[in-house]
Amino acid sequence: MKKKLHFFSLFILLQSIVAVCIMNSCQKESTDKYTLGGRLVELNELSAGNSTIFTASSKAYDTPAEWVVGDLQKRFINGDALYDNPRVSNGNPVNGGLGPVYVGYSCGSCHNNSGRTMPTLHSNGGSGSYGFSSQLVFLRSTNNQMLRNYGRVLHDQAIFGYRPEGKLKVKYTEKWYEFPDGEKYSLITPKYWITDWYADSIPPEELEMSVRIPLRHVGLGLMCALDPNEIIALSQVQYPELGISGKVNWVEERNKKYLGFSGHKAQHADLTVELGFSSDMGVTNSRFPNEVCEGQEQEVKNDHLEISDKDMADVEFYMQSLGVPARRNVKSANVIKGEQAFNKAKCNLCHVTSLHTRKDPPQLLDGTRMPWLGGQTIHPYSDFLLHDMGPELGDNYSQFNATGDEWRTTPLWGLGLQETVSGHTYLLHDGRARNYVEAIMWHGGEGEVSRQTFKNMKKEERDALIMFLRSL
Repeated sequence: MKKKLHFFSLFILLQSIVAVCIMNSCQKESTDKYTLGGRLVELNELSAGNSTIFTASSKAYDTPAEWVVGDLQKRFINGDALYDNPRVSNGNPVNGGLGPVYVGYSCGSCHNNSGRTMPTLHSNGGSGSYGFSSQLVFLRSTNNQMLRNYGRVLHDQAIFGYRPEGKLKVKYTEKWYEFPDGEKYSLITPKYWITDWYADSIPPEELEMSVRIPLRHVGLGLMCALDPNEIIALSQVQYPELGISGKVNWVEERNKKYLGFSGHKAQHADLTVELGFSSDMGVTNSRFPNEVCEGQEQEVKNDHLEISDKDMADVEFYMQSLGVPARRNVKSANVIKGEQAFNKAKCNLCHVTSLHTRKDPPQLLDGTRMPWLGGQTIHPYSDFLLHDMGPELGDNYSQFNATGDEWRTTPLWGLGLQETVSGHTYLLHDGRARNYVEAIMWHGGEGEVSRQTFKNMKKEERDALIMFLRSL
């Protein structure tokens, strides 16, 4: 039985429905915005309100919104440099502090051009012998405890003279299938294990592990500005006939309870800048002043912080002020047909077309307000809720309210440019899907109806749906 919505929640939901109707009905309505080429912008091209940008190049995820001007531009450039420039292992106050163990040497090492750096899972069978693996491996014991000699993630890299905590290995098993019309496709199932442990070798039966490749850093500022009441209202809508019921992940950070938006399981309420510098790069800061290898024999004792609060706030500003690529080919007959197929398969019930940001703007780590992100109608194609995707995609790794089979609905804005920006089309939380078709056909659990509907479409309808995804 469907849950009843209180009046305000219903009002918010109706706003979303109206916004979707406007997008779908105004195919020819234009705005007062112009592209760089001087063409008048159409309404359904605007992915992110005033943060929409009109570029489809390899810098499509790494371009500031148009409102980033003057002093804001200086701050953007500084944050961009801190995000991209490699950290080093010495005490240089500008770019030092790397390690002793780490996952990446900068934010950009795993998020090249603010996208998804190609992971070495497929090319190297896990952690690369050299360079960087571009993946996070979450670790803990089966009784939900941190492992002795290891932290929250496996640090598979180390500075000279130190040992990585271990190396990830993967083996894929491929199985072929076919659609009712005879077209073939295959899915590869990964099996993960860890070798070259730094200290104790953890038996597989005593280990919980979750392998995750980077997320696209598209629309992060607008995500932080989402109206939580709208997300809660969406969680109160259920579709029992389809087996769909989204769930909020309530997370605890800084000793407070928040609605989670960020991460593969919506396990964070912010962009985790401080955690990223600490856990991923080994750079100490005011929130995490201890070295990431605290407790290991190779721990380095530090009497100073390796990045300032101001610099971390500039990195956060950079991430929040990135533009979102406009939709492309919106007049294409096949793209329009593909959107209809997307809705027919009920993909839009979780990949919600339209959401709104709240009037009061979010603030950065240093208290700076971001008014440019407030009061926007946006089209992220996500409800930012948790959904049970079935045991095939499960990782047996719960985080707050998220169970092992539950994942946050991935925002699809910018999806069609991932290959251009990052050079690959690996999708889903661990990159097992090599293309759009495989990603759809991995959808189980609450996505089962969508998977079966897509499977039974005619080839031209399936192809049109993929063209629609490429337009986002």
